[in-house]
Amino acid sequence: MRQSQLIYTSRPFGFDDQTLNGILLSARHFNVRDGITGALICRDDMYLQMLEGPRNLVTATFARILRDDRHVEVVGLWSGDTTTRMFADWAMRHDPFRSWMWTRAEVAQGAVHKASADEIRAVFARVAAEPLSANEEAPSTPAG
Repeated sequence: MRQSQLIYTSRPFGFDDQTLNGILLSARHFNVRDGITGALICRDDMYLQMLEGPRNLVTATFARILRDDRHVEVVGLWSGDTTTRMFADWAMRHDPFRSWMWTRAEVAQGAVHKASADEIRAVFARVAAEPLSANEEAPSTPAG
């Protein structure tokens, strides 16, 4: 079956630990069920997420995100086919804001939207290569 990746950004609505934990719990539940993997980079001013899996299920997951009122200003940044998943063992890796990403001012000035597809994908390649931090959970493997 064809595998695809999709990367989108959104702005959190009502960002706090409880909202974030709810998003991660929901994402991991549905992703395990659907065989979706990926990573969520989250900050109080931005979500940046990669979804991976069968194209039809990635598309359905993105459609569900578009209807989720915890996200506003959802914008698809890149999608394409892949032969290898970056986050094959992760139903949803959570990656809190890292200092090597954009500053708040850069995000406010549209840095995410100005970045090339290669630059956006490189962010996730770097996350995938990093070891777990002390506050991250061990991977949860999706079904399928």
